[in-house]
Amino acid sequence: MATASAVSTPARAPYRHGLWWFVPFFLAMVVAFWPSYFSRIAQQPTYHAHAHGLAMILWCALLIVQPLLVRLRRPALHRRIGTLSYLLVPLIVITTVNFIHFRVQGATQLGAVGLYVLALILNALVVFVILFGLAIRHRRDRAVHSRYMLCTIFPLFTPITDRLIGAHMPFVAGLVPRIDGAPILPTVGFLLADVLLIGLALWDWRTNRRADVFPVALGLLVAYHVSVLTFHRLPAWAAFGEWFAGLPLS
Repeated sequence: MATASAVSTPARAPYRHGLWWFVPFFLAMVVAFWPSYFSRIAQQPTYHAHAHGLAMILWCALLIVQPLLVRLRRPALHRRIGTLSYLLVPLIVITTVNFIHFRVQGATQLGAVGLYVLALILNALVVFVILFGLAIRHRRDRAVHSRYMLCTIFPLFTPITDRLIGAHMPFVAGLVPRIDGAPILPTVGFLLADVLLIGLALWDWRTNRRADVFPVALGLLVAYHVSVLTFHRLPAWAAFGEWFAGLPLS
């Protein structure tokens, strides 16, 4: 979160209370991935999960540390740590692309479910990068910058919500849409993210008369959600999936 002056954010800016967003998000991630990853770290078959997991853990740590430094009025340290995001975000992109490629490599035909999963992960990554890019573009406007940084968590909801639902609320699988018989659990994460962003947009308008960030993030998120539910039907996406699976990336 590189920023030139994001240290005296007005009290009504949500990022001053970012710990109330990012700590629960991180804890939910640990709980969601405990059975499949954290409790079996030494048993992972390849490095791909470790590389991707480490990158995401570092991102969560950065999101927690930065608003804490804002509250502690440590602007210089906030800026220095923020510059690490210029390295960390490319690392997230590389490890995520590498991880999904490892899962689909060599497939000559992914099928509807495989194409849906590809859109779920790659398009989330695109929205995440766009939101981060907007945050960096507005890094000298602390109010806009901080709001976009908050929004970077919303494309990342479904890996957490899917696992929590699968482990603790399996009945939900019977209530969601399906693709080739497979339940699309991410629709629950989509709905949660959209509702929270709508709430933030309404709060920001009523409290600060601002409508310059959260509606934009909501539009990006809705476009992403629509893409996940529709791209598997497109011949162009099927061709992309076949091309991607054949790349020598992993």
